[in-house]
Amino acid sequence: MSGLDGKSVPDTVSESAIENWITSPLVGHISIMDSVIYGSFTALALVALVFHFFAMKTKSQISSANNPHFKRFQYSFFLVYFMALFSDWLQGPYVYKLYEHYGYASNQIALLYVVGFASSVIFGTTTGPLADRFGRKKMALTFCILYSFCCLTKLSSKFIWLFLGRVFGGISTSMLFSTFESWYVYEHTETHDFPNEWLSVTFSKATFWNGVLAINAGVFSNISAETLGYGPVAPFMLAIPFLIVAGFVILKTWRENYGNQTLDLRRSCMDGLRSILFKETILYLGVVQSLFEANMYIFVFQWTPILGPGHPPLGMVFASFMVCIMIGSSLYALLLSKKFQAEQLLMMAVCLAIFAMSICIYSTGADHLYLSFLAFLILEVAVGMYFPAIGYLRSQVIPEDLRAGIMNWFRVPTNIITCAGLLLVHNNTIISSTQAMFAICTGLLCIALVCNFKFITLFSTSKGLLHQGEDKVPLTKNES
Repeated sequence: MSGLDGKSVPDTVSESAIENWITSPLVGHISIMDSVIYGSFTALALVALVFHFFAMKTKSQISSANNPHFKRFQYSFFLVYFMALFSDWLQGPYVYKLYEHYGYASNQIALLYVVGFASSVIFGTTTGPLADRFGRKKMALTFCILYSFCCLTKLSSKFIWLFLGRVFGGISTSMLFSTFESWYVYEHTETHDFPNEWLSVTFSKATFWNGVLAINAGVFSNISAETLGYGPVAPFMLAIPFLIVAGFVILKTWRENYGNQTLDLRRSCMDGLRSILFKETILYLGVVQSLFEANMYIFVFQWTPILGPGHPPLGMVFASFMVCIMIGSSLYALLLSKKFQAEQLLMMAVCLAIFAMSICIYSTGADHLYLSFLAFLILEVAVGMYFPAIGYLRSQVIPEDLRAGIMNWFRVPTNIITCAGLLLVHNNTIISSTQAMFAICTGLLCIALVCNFKFITLFSTSKGLLHQGEDKVPLTKNES
């Protein structure tokens, strides 16, 4: 064998080097990790399909599917909501990479992330009262405009434009996760008077298809970033047409509905906060939501560096997480058909999350990558059960006239805890390790579990009183 300079190089050297490379622990570890990830995704996808098939056969799913008016109404909501979610998912995988592409250091990128959460805390609480007063349809249209503007700011590498993009991104996110649900619940219960149990059908379907959208968005964003010639800017530009179409459909097909139109902005915000603090069912449900979702967001920023030493295919890891969310949503529908209550399934989701975080305390301390991956999958199943449960329970306990405002107040402690986690996780004087971070997360989830138990007690009591009141209502002449 000849070297570049034409001199002879012993064959035994090159063969030995190749043999050492092939048999090195790192290469073996990487190939095993790839096999585990791809194998897990395949198995989980099959489980998700089976669960979804059986979930579609439940009584609530069948009865709602046989109602053409409900199907049309649900479709009008999903068409818009899924395009909004898809545009959001398109951007997710490339936010950090875009900032890195523009040459910003990790501490500057962390600052931009924190700005988004802080914006949601500071300004997000006002979007709910504005939607209640001026109309949820108008606020949904505003979301499409603001989020399109956020995408356009990514065309500039200047820090001020990226900073503004994060500010408006935080506001837009608050709208996405409050205004759309508020509009739907009002139309479902007040305008069309569909059965309450069909709300769970919609939220379960939304969670399932959200996972499908996330997987496809990851593929589309990767293809656009690699082929369109704009690098990590491309996924943000690709999101804009979906937002424009969503806005057009809202304009043409959605009815306007309102919360409390008589209150001014400041009073509306304070009334929402007062309802949370003085109505125990709302307070305990809000604590469960805030603590669970804070843990979920902290996990989002932790899983990549934890699995990083194994050099896994990150896209497939993300896809596996989304499939687990789909499994969780179908499991929620199946258990609901077995006479479990939504509040019990919420507690089950919190317990699963505690179990997953407890595993992470051990696995991250001892560098057990595969055990950590398993814990992450369990956590995502819990997330899939959590979202339809919390969506249904919010629809039952939050007063209609303050719905969007209260939902945004729920997000305030979530964003504060997430910001604190982001800022402190690498500060060795406060949180010494990833293991310590997961221990804190487990503690927060235990508090959520206690609040969930208190909520179940109060909610069951209020439902019992309601049924007693209905039994005492005298029959009309026609009914008798």
